[in-house]
Parts: sequence; structure tokens; C-alpha cells
Amino acid sequence: MAIRVLIADDFQLLREDMAETLTAAGDMEVVGQAGSGAEIVQLAQTTDFDVILMDIEMEDTTAGIRATEEILAVKPDATIIFLTAHETENMILMSMGAGAVDYVVKGCPEEEILRHVRAAWEGEPLLDARIQSAVLKEYSRLRRSEQSLLFFVHSVSQLTPAERALVRYLLEGRKVKEIAQIRCVEQVTVKTQIKGLLRKFGCSRSKEIVEMIRQLHVEHLF
Repeated sequence: MAIRVLIADDFQLLREDMAETLTAAGDMEVVGQAGSGAEIVQLAQTTDFDVILMDIEMEDTTAGIRATEEILAVKPDATIIFLTAHETENMILMSMGAGAVDYVVKGCPEEEILRHVRAAWEGEPLLDARIQSAVLKEYSRLRRSEQSLLFFVHSVSQLTPAERALVRYLLEGRKVKEIAQIRCVEQVTVKTQIKGLLRKFGCSRSKEIVEMIRQLHVEHLF
């Protein structure tokens, strides 16, 4: 049985050339073509297919990624390969995060494209092991960051105005003595307030609070 392929690319000439390459292979059949993210989403809903070759940049730079997310929301088992002109790690990470199983760089040899399609259809995509590792590490990091951010936002919502001001002083690198002088209070008062901050943020040192804020890039909240 021929592998049924959908192609999405806003460059008609490239799209037609790819369709010709796939058809000439003998074991593939192009069952539809689309020139935009909206078109491929609609096509995927009304056409029986095995693999989608999805251009990332169509009507805008992330049209293919959004289209992939929409298709997979309805057909979670769909096999999608991204077509990209940018083999940067950032683009690949963003692409894989949308749920694609592999990516093909535009302009690669025809046999390379066929190889990727066949492998994806057989359930053994050729995504380079190095990129797989990068994807796993990055999304693991993002999940941790997301959890940290949720915890942090909750913690910030519990702060009093005085505690928020104290965090701002810590971000400025001010010491307990200096903060006490600015606020016209005893140093012991500042130390007590810092202990309260540590408890709310789940930290053991004020330096950890500062590092957390900087790692999450939320200094502007203070």
C-alpha cells in the first residue's frame, strides 16, 4: 500500500516539486496539497493520510507549528514531519514541542526526504539522536521552569507591600544594615522580615530568592 502524504508549503513551486519527487518514488501517493496553515488543518480533517510534510513558515513564521497543534488536538496519532529552512536548535526545539516526529531541511537530496517519510511512516523517525537529546533536555528544563514560575507567582501573591519592597532591596544587592537604615528600623526587624520571605519562597538564604527571580526573568515584578 502506498504511503499517503499531505504537503503543506506556501511556495507553490517547491510544493509541486516535492509532490513530483514523492510520486516518482513509487511507494508514495500525494493525496493533497495546501498553501497555508488554515488549509492544511482543513485538509487533514477531510482527507485520509499517513504522513504530513509541514512547512513551518507559511503565512507567518509559526503557521506550521500552530497547524500541527490543531491537527494533533483532533488526530493525536497523526505523523507530521516539519519542513524547515532553518536548522537552528531553537527552531527544532520549538518544532518538536508542537508534536512533530521529525524534521527535514529544505534543499536536502530527494532521497533524504523519501528516507525520512518512509521511516516516520514505519514508526521509526530519523530525528538525529543529538537533537532528540536536546529536545528532551530542553522540555524537561521548561517543565521545571513552569513549575517554578507557578510556585513563584503564588508566593508573590502572598507578599505584603513591605515584603515586596524588601525583595527589591535584595535585588539591588543591599545588605541588612543598609536596608534597616533606609527603612529606619532595627536590623533585627529586617532579619525577621527576611525570614518570612525565606519561608514563603521555600528558600534557606536570601541569595536564593534573588537567583530564582533572575532565572525566571521576573525582576520587573518588583
